[in-house]
Amino acid sequence: MTAAALQTSQALNGHSRFAIYYAPPRESAWWRAGCAWLGRDPETDETLSAPQPAGLSHSLAELTIAPRRYGWHGTIVPPFRLAPGVTPEALDAAAQQWAATRACFAVAAQAATLGRFVALRPADDAGDAALRDLAADALRTLAPLRAAQTSAELARRLGAPLTAQQRAYVEEWGYPYVFDEFRFHMTLSDSLDDAHARATLVAAWNAQMRDAGPLPVDGVALFVEPQPGAPFALWRRAAFQDGERRA
Repeated sequence: MTAAALQTSQALNGHSRFAIYYAPPRESAWWRAGCAWLGRDPETDETLSAPQPAGLSHSLAELTIAPRRYGWHGTIVPPFRLAPGVTPEALDAAAQQWAATRACFAVAAQAATLGRFVALRPADDAGDAALRDLAADALRTLAPLRAAQTSAELARRLGAPLTAQQRAYVEEWGYPYVFDEFRFHMTLSDSLDDAHARATLVAAWNAQMRDAGPLPVDGVALFVEPQPGAPFALWRRAAFQDGERRA
């Protein structure tokens, strides 16, 4: 489903989930490369031809199944259902208003392993801290628009191996990796047991993006999962204030 189709779609209902994600500017090399890598543009729902890094025993498309459904993004506010009485348009208005209070910035970024995944990560502590602050501010500001999690959702999330702090975050915020537990990342692979495959993907991405410059953080995007299990679509972008980009 494209962003345009979502404008008037009747598919959005109480089961639809929304998320505030970082998505690189559409005209940037970061957006084009990430969408091509995952084989899908979530803004147009266009299927793209994924590159094939040398040295892999599987195609890149076979190694990116899960992130392809979510689209090329970095999580700012994890997926949530809307609170009773809150419309998608109200969420959009609130996100636009919040975004207008934030200034543009940029961070150095590079692919790295994150557990068994490959992901784009801030290359230094300053970038990590700037994105953590951004996510915390968005989560607190937009929290009143989020529906309370159901008992089944809570039980499922608490069933994972979590620290005491992460469990507390799940109970209050519906997600364990927020605030000091937040680690900004843009997923570039499925969970891979093969360390060689992970290393090959890291090297291939970093070689491809060597001259791309810093990652421009000039806004966020509202993504929508219209129905459970459906691909996430980039619905609206919300721009930050014009300002000096800083590392």
